[in-house]
Amino acid sequence: MTSSAHAPVMLEQCIEQLNIKPGGCYVDCTFGRGGHSTGILEHLNGNGRVIAIDRDPQAIEFGRRNIPDPRVTFRHAKFSQLEHIADELQIDRNIDGILVDLGVSSPQLDTAERGFSFQQDGPLDMRMDTSTGQSAADWLARAKEEEIIECLREFGEERHAKRVARFIVEDRETEPIETTLQLAALVKRAIPRANRQRIHPATRTFQALRILVNQELEEITKLLEQAVRLLAEGGRMVVIAFHSLEDRIVKRFFRDISRETSLQQPLDNRRFQLPFRKPLRPDESEERTNARARSARLRVIERTA
Repeated sequence: MTSSAHAPVMLEQCIEQLNIKPGGCYVDCTFGRGGHSTGILEHLNGNGRVIAIDRDPQAIEFGRRNIPDPRVTFRHAKFSQLEHIADELQIDRNIDGILVDLGVSSPQLDTAERGFSFQQDGPLDMRMDTSTGQSAADWLARAKEEEIIECLREFGEERHAKRVARFIVEDRETEPIETTLQLAALVKRAIPRANRQRIHPATRTFQALRILVNQELEEITKLLEQAVRLLAEGGRMVVIAFHSLEDRIVKRFFRDISRETSLQQPLDNRRFQLPFRKPLRPDESEERTNARARSARLRVIERTA
């Protein structure tokens, strides 16, 4: 069901930390190509259930075609719609485990037409769900220079945000910025060679635009607030993050609810604990064989009452 090219990140640690009950109900909020969902299914009996969610319609189509298991329910949706899906399926606040892999999936990166990669030429799109919203190219064509600077600083932590933004505004006056390699070459020109790091010069710019286009950080916050209201007693939420912006949101949210810090939504006397405070990391063998795993951080929260 999965190939080495689409290996699920930290699969063994996810399964272990979900503490799976054979007859339990589990939600995979980022189905992708089904690696994590398949791993969960292997630990469930006939009464177990997996709700597989993805905002990418191609991922859901793949799942329905390749995992014809009656224990799986597929939903094409943002994971911020988790509570709506739970109400629709009448789960009634009794989810035993919630899994979220916040990385871009290998098929999305490997498909040039999706516009996520600066290593292949394709339309500058970057939308997880191409049926809605504006593409990165559309946003760059209209955004003010100050807005581009803010995006690159906040979502890409790009030190040269002003210079990159200026190059974008100047270049688009003569030619629209519509392809991935076009933008990658522009950023490479904008960042002085002496200030380049080991990563590709366009890495932070592409990250920033992808986060902006898909409203990723807002989505994470909405999901976390809903998830803790849906977990059954003893249930766990497992989150894999790949960069500091995502991980910081998860870390602070988990810390606050484990300390009973007030949230926007009341927790109705629910209690939570952190099984461990520092994130888990992939083992050395996975880092060697799966480049996507190298920056992964896994955090867990458990509902205790």
